[in-house]
Amino acid sequence: MAQITLGGTPTETSGNLPKQHSTLSNFNLVANDLSTKQLSNYDGYRKVLNIFPSVDTGVCAASSRKFNEEASALNNTKVLCISRDLPFAQARFCAAEGLENVEMLSDFKDGTFGKDNGLEITRGAFEGLHSRVVMVLDEDNKILHTEQVPEIGEEPDYASALKALQ
Repeated sequence: MAQITLGGTPTETSGNLPKQHSTLSNFNLVANDLSTKQLSNYDGYRKVLNIFPSVDTGVCAASSRKFNEEASALNNTKVLCISRDLPFAQARFCAAEGLENVEMLSDFKDGTFGKDNGLEITRGAFEGLHSRVVMVLDEDNKILHTEQVPEIGEEPDYASALKALQ
């Protein structure tokens, strides 16, 4: 498990992130139109997985805006923002923020994505939500970069994530 903090208070995750150069396991997440999306729906594209606790926090909003602006401008790249928020909240957020270059996906049903990838917060105020993580995948779903942000209230290292795509 990863040791992280929320506002300086120690908390932890359910495990460790998948290892770099491994292949990310398939997932079933819910899109804003309530359809089910799987990792295989994005085969052939490079992917930035921007994973966070909730769209209703400032840092989560900032990371979605930043990846909307930066990574989505790259060729053959999809930006997937993943949280346990309901798809309706995710859609409302994207509309309010004018985000058109990211795709929101929800793990609201049972949190399987978070559990399977060791990023579910297991104790504290955000228990059951996803920790702040960035994963960058190639076209074949091989993991090029991961970052478990040590303090939930801090933004990820955008430059390192984007560098993995160059």
